[in-house]
Amino acid sequence: MTTITESAVLDALRTVQEPELGGDLVTRNMVRDLRIDGSKVAFQIELTTPACPLKDEIEARVHGALDPLGVEAIELTWGASVRRATPRAPEQLLPGVKNIIAVASGKGGVGKSTVAVNLAVALANDGAAVGLLDADITGPNVPLMLGLEGQPTKTEQNKINPLSRHGVKAISIQFFVPAGQPIIWRGPLVGGAITQFLSDVDWGELDYLVVDLPPGTSDAQLTLAQAVPISGAVLVTTPQEVSLLDVEKALAMFKRMSVPVIGIVENMTAFVCPHCGEAVEIFGRGGGQRFAEKFGLELLGGIPLDVTVRQGGDVGVPAVAQREPGPAARAFAEVARTIAARMSVRAEASAQPVLTVS
Repeated sequence: MTTITESAVLDALRTVQEPELGGDLVTRNMVRDLRIDGSKVAFQIELTTPACPLKDEIEARVHGALDPLGVEAIELTWGASVRRATPRAPEQLLPGVKNIIAVASGKGGVGKSTVAVNLAVALANDGAAVGLLDADITGPNVPLMLGLEGQPTKTEQNKINPLSRHGVKAISIQFFVPAGQPIIWRGPLVGGAITQFLSDVDWGELDYLVVDLPPGTSDAQLTLAQAVPISGAVLVTTPQEVSLLDVEKALAMFKRMSVPVIGIVENMTAFVCPHCGEAVEIFGRGGGQRFAEKFGLELLGGIPLDVTVRQGGDVGVPAVAQREPGPAARAFAEVARTIAARMSVRAEASAQPVLTVS
């Protein structure tokens, strides 16, 4: 029987390339805690995000590299250490938050909050530490969609404790006002509330803070961009032309504020009949793809119309948190992993912009 040595295993793993970032697993210091017991090999691979979409591909490459050595069993575990996609000085706001992801749209009614909530929960499901800031001050929906009620408490340092559900820490103005009471505020008050949520909330250590911005291009977006370095923006649209027209304005706004755009999510791509399987494209076809191609963006994914999304949003159980996830939940999970991967690439590139919008 051939003796399997540590050096032989490491040499074999040097042939395994990280498919997203490039470079081999050993040189990138991704192989940890290597143990060999006869023909059995155990080790951990340290990823740059727990939401890595390429785990299966990496595992297949590992088996392909180690099988020729006579390895009969591989015990592979996964670790992750999320890096900052945008450098931040210690004295800046949110020093414990590694990446801030803004979810935006040009107009209301496209499912932006639904995307933000499911993105946050999907990242948490994969093992990331996630927060969700409801920056839609005059139309806060995050508490309902997460199933959160009550008023946050204060820490000994007089910070606000965010409420938590589905593995996500969340803050919203809705926690501080009576149900049904409208918030009729001018722009400076809206900006002040967002600043307070950034500075006075005890977010702790987070891999990702998802920010659900209000529709349009106004005070909330400007306040966020001026207060903290946004790692990337995700634009949400539906396939119809009126939505694409408005999301183009949101794209121009982020360009003007020097905020990198990760890509675009096309929501409500089609309704798939649960009885016959026919796909009905209620809001048109291919709008998100055409927009992405026109402006050099990545289409991060399409989310089909799915009744479980509406049902879950009404009772505080997002699609990705449901016991039997439907097609929309699977699409949300894929989009979340794609976004996490793009954040890792940005971090690897020393916080260079995801793209240049021309």
